[in-house]
Amino acid sequence: MRQLQRRLTSSQIIILGFAAVILLGSLLLMLPVSAADGRGVPFGDALFTAASAVCVTGLVIRDTAACWSLFGQAVILVLIQIGGMGVVTVTLAIFAASGGRVSLKQRSTMQESISAPQVGGILRLTGFILKMTVLFELAGTTAMAPVFCGEFGLLRGLWYSLFHSVSAFCNAGFDLMGVKAPFSSLTFFPAHPVINLTVMALIVTGGIGFLVWNDIRSNGLHFRRYRLQSKAALTVSGLLILLPALYFFLCELGDVPPAQRLWMALFQSVTTRTAGFNTVDLTAFSEAGLAVMILLMLIGGSPGSTAGGMKTTTLAVLLSTSLSVFRRRDDPRLFGRSLADETVRSAATILTMYLTLFLAGGLLISRIEGLPLLPCLFEAASAVGTVGLSLGLTPRLGPLSRGILILLMYLGRVGGLTLIFAALSAGRPTAARLPREKLTVG
Repeated sequence: MRQLQRRLTSSQIIILGFAAVILLGSLLLMLPVSAADGRGVPFGDALFTAASAVCVTGLVIRDTAACWSLFGQAVILVLIQIGGMGVVTVTLAIFAASGGRVSLKQRSTMQESISAPQVGGILRLTGFILKMTVLFELAGTTAMAPVFCGEFGLLRGLWYSLFHSVSAFCNAGFDLMGVKAPFSSLTFFPAHPVINLTVMALIVTGGIGFLVWNDIRSNGLHFRRYRLQSKAALTVSGLLILLPALYFFLCELGDVPPAQRLWMALFQSVTTRTAGFNTVDLTAFSEAGLAVMILLMLIGGSPGSTAGGMKTTTLAVLLSTSLSVFRRRDDPRLFGRSLADETVRSAATILTMYLTLFLAGGLLISRIEGLPLLPCLFEAASAVGTVGLSLGLTPRLGPLSRGILILLMYLGRVGGLTLIFAALSAGRPTAARLPREKLTVG
């Protein structure tokens, strides 16, 4: 086993770790004790649910509250927690806590798992991440407990509070509101201040990135001292919350009272990029509104967070590069710093990969199922962005289309570049250079 670990690269360990947890979760969910009816579920349904939980997506083909027993829900919650924190982070944190010696290779793998800038201090950073995770999830549970306990009773209310707190912080989007109506998410709390504010705060906190937390802890509110990554993540995230919320408020949901529409617009702007909860029926949005959501889902959260998508920093690099071309500058600049060519190439590659996966997945599902293209593209964007929002299409899809969504969720969570690095790790670098020739574009 140790020889195998030495031969595997960090990227290969990450993708195999996620695959192993998905398979284990599938087997647990197939047990009769996991199902509410005590008869178990087919492997395909269990696999889809486990993949969605580990990839912190939230797309479901069976209502979580109606299908799964308390044990099954607990299995899903553990899978969400592992997927949100990262398989490698959780495993090595447990290993270190038990007194085991963490090797340099394991530290390097952990560094790649959480997108840390360096190996040094990685264990301290991981400890900080785990402590803050527990703190935020307990705070969310405490805030929502009075609401859920008042509606569902003490024990059930506490369980619902914990489940939704972990699901929101990990940007998973799984919910237990099927006790009110199947696949209803949080539509019964469209303007509830406690539920809305708590869930939004947890989503933003989980999706902003672990390194941003560290910057805030080290530098307080001194924004100028933050790393470039933290500055870009915070700025882009703020704009991607405010601007879509303004659009949703002004251009969508016109038949909803202004006060309630404000809550809905803000909540949908926050949750669309990362989490997958919704407080309004998504079919009430226009095609333009759905297109805006698709863009937000593809962008996603920030690096080293519980969120998926292309990431906010990727968008910042792409916009900065475009601006440098418009101004005829040789190098892209961001917050008084120039960006490395490698960063620009990686951002362009990530954009190409996500667009390819999104379009290919949506087109294939539309062709296989004979359904309109826009809803299929919406589901594909939700899967590859690990968001979990749905127009109600996923439960009606056939096995092949569900397999496509599983693949999109998996690739969206482990990261396209991680998968490529894992596949091409055996390649040897070469110093040879081909002749350079100018190519006109645009």
